[in-house]
Amino acid sequence: MGGVAASFASLGDIILAEPGALIGFAGKRTIWNTVRLELPKDFQTSEFLKDHGFVDRIVQRKDLRTELARIIDYCEHS
Repeated sequence: MGGVAASFASLGDIILAEPGALIGFAGKRTIWNTVRLELPKDFQTSEFLKDHGFVDRIVQRKDLRTELARIIDYCEHS
């Protein structure tokens, strides 16, 4: 996702991601070369970001349409 994560993608009210997706601005190697910080193996995966509050739900691609319809329905009736 790269620069998109640093600009508009993370501004949504509800953030969905696919399982195993890599989401981040700079890669592990760039971060290491910049700040010499050892990162977890699963750093920048959708699962890591969900566990740390940056992604709301992980959804299989085949289920995205149904999940989006469910969220829209909820927002319309709440």
